Amino acid sequence: MRILGWNIRAGGGVRAEAIARQIGRWAPDVVALCEYRATPPSLGLARALATLGLPHQLTTADPALPGDNRLLLAARWPVALERHRAAPGDGRWLLAQVAAPRPVLLGAMHVPNRVTGRKWPFLDAVLDVARAWRRGPALLIGDTNSGRPGIDEESRAFNAREGGWMDALEHAGWRDAFRHLRGDERAYTWYSPNGRNGFRLDQAFVNAGLLPLLSGARYEWGRTRAGVRPTFALSDHAALLVDFA
Repeated sequence: MRILGWNIRAGGGVRAEAIARQIGRWAPDVVALCEYRATPPSLGLARALATLGLPHQLTTADPALPGDNRLLLAARWPVALERHRAAPGDGRWLLAQVAAPRPVLLGAMHVPNRVTGRKWPFLDAVLDVARAWRRGPALLIGDTNSGRPGIDEESRAFNAREGGWMDALEHAGWRDAFRHLRGDERAYTWYSPNGRNGFRLDQAFVNAGLLPLLSGARYEWGRTRAGVRPTFALSDHAALLVDFA
């Protein structure tokens, strides 16, 4: 099973068709998209994913607020919305049961940045969910706007609270999939538009019930068409591909 997490930037816009083609080339079984919106390009992208064999979909996008950045979950198998009392009360969080041959619970998230004033309560809520988890194999995936100081940044940006949050997830039994398999390897999923400094903002955290099946975790930048060089043209974020045996 391949799970893909990707921040598609501002709903996809004129890039939506190319984004769908790129997702098709990656051939995921489950897709979790950040910055999905209730706009025509995003809705067209969802329809395109259905034609690619991902017809089972849930979204937090709100037609009354079409420009808001929300989430889309699309899968090959039926998905059912799940509730958790500790979860963030926000359209940037989506928890669902994926009825794969080996069922899994997936929490998609897009953590707000610091200037919103909502980042720390959101991170605290996700950590509360992780610490209280009793529901079996699960994965938390998305753009966390966070990282570990000194290793997930090309220039200083992350603070002790963000690094401490990631450490606390690990202590609660949730492993950073990329670090679990790749150790201290450097990887950046977003670059600042001015300084061109890189940061690893996108992660997947796997709990003990799912960790034995983890077989791969890598970042890839999209391509406008097969065979060409990776590009920032499809999104300002790299996609995260997580594979399970």
